[in-house]
Amino acid sequence: MAINLQKGQRINIGLQKISVGLGWNPNEGTGYDFDLDASAIMIDQNRLIPAEEFFIFYGNTDSPDGALHHSGDDPTGGNSAHGDDEIISVDLSLVDPRISEILFVVTIHDALVRKQNYGQVRDSYIRIVDDSTGAEIAKYELGEDFSIETGIEFGRLYKRDGSWKFEASGIGYREDLAFFLAKYFKGQIIK
Repeated sequence: MAINLQKGQRINIGLQKISVGLGWNPNEGTGYDFDLDASAIMIDQNRLIPAEEFFIFYGNTDSPDGALHHSGDDPTGGNSAHGDDEIISVDLSLVDPRISEILFVVTIHDALVRKQNYGQVRDSYIRIVDDSTGAEIAKYELGEDFSIETGIEFGRLYKRDGSWKFEASGIGYREDLAFFLAKYFKGQIIK
């Protein structure tokens, strides 16, 4: 039976291959499609991305160590009415040894231009699925905590004492995807 996580709650993963599913349903009537983008940020012990390729999003769907694969962009929020809109597959056995944490964030594309925010999105969640059985292990639903934010860190995988754990983060920002890249990457961006 899946665990319904609360903000800040942590669980042991105990698996090598999982899928991180992110889903949402936009409210109607804003005049634009909701293009929410799921991303994974692989960071080291200094909380920095060791190389640009460890920033996984619709423009870079595979990590260089082969550990992460992004399912691709859902530009309208219509991939699934009742399921995951974007999925990031994770093989924890392949994660580069420099990586100690993987952050999962969702940002609203062109939020400023489209005047969109999380107050106009409902049923937002992140869930962890066992790849071998398809069973849901844990799920964290955002609820009504976020109204003016345009980017949310939903959760994070992190390594402690040689094993991987997951925390439901639930941290909101009034920022876009570029903010997260600038926050965690200090090298020159070449793409």
